[in-house]
Amino acid sequence: MAQYIYQFLPGDRAGLATDRDAWTEDDDRVAEEHYQRLLKATEEGIVILAGRSLDGVGPAIVVFEAETDEDAHRFMEEDPFIFNGLFRAALHPFRAALVRGISGG
Repeated sequence: MAQYIYQFLPGDRAGLATDRDAWTEDDDRVAEEHYQRLLKATEEGIVILAGRSLDGVGPAIVVFEAETDEDAHRFMEEDPFIFNGLFRAALHPFRAALVRGISGG
């Protein structure tokens, strides 16, 4: 399995990353779907790490494994944040060199 990383980028509503008041009830529903999907993928061993900076400036990322570039792209595009247009994302091949608790990264 190859590793990939995608970083969330601002969508049409750029203020979502920094202004909690800009979120609608529908956005909150999409955020819960996003979280539950990544939680399930983490439990299934697909997601290695997912999280965001807390300052609204730094990145929000997902590091995960996929069989092919096409599978990786599909996984990213099916993220509810991306699929519903709240954010865009950039996908990159990745290799975690050091992971706490896992020797040989």
